[in-house]
Amino acid sequence: MEMNQLIPGIIHGKTIELQKSPGLADGQEVEVMVRPATAGKKWGEGILRSAGGWADYPEMDSVMEKIHQERKRERRPIVEE
Repeated sequence: MEMNQLIPGIIHGKTIELQKSPGLADGQEVEVMVRPATAGKKWGEGILRSAGGWADYPEMDSVMEKIHQERKRERRPIVEE
């Protein structure tokens, strides 16, 4: 009997914590295909989660604003005739 299920879970190192019971016997061998869940997520949530390393860096807002302004500058070379 083939039983395929889509069960959301959370990765903790090499362990996946399922959010509901798969309904299989304890010790049952399974095959797992892992892909990041994207349904219901808003654009930019990933960077917000990964930016936690900058939480103790209060200057980051000004650094990011400087980068943003530099990217907006004209980049085409000025041709003098």
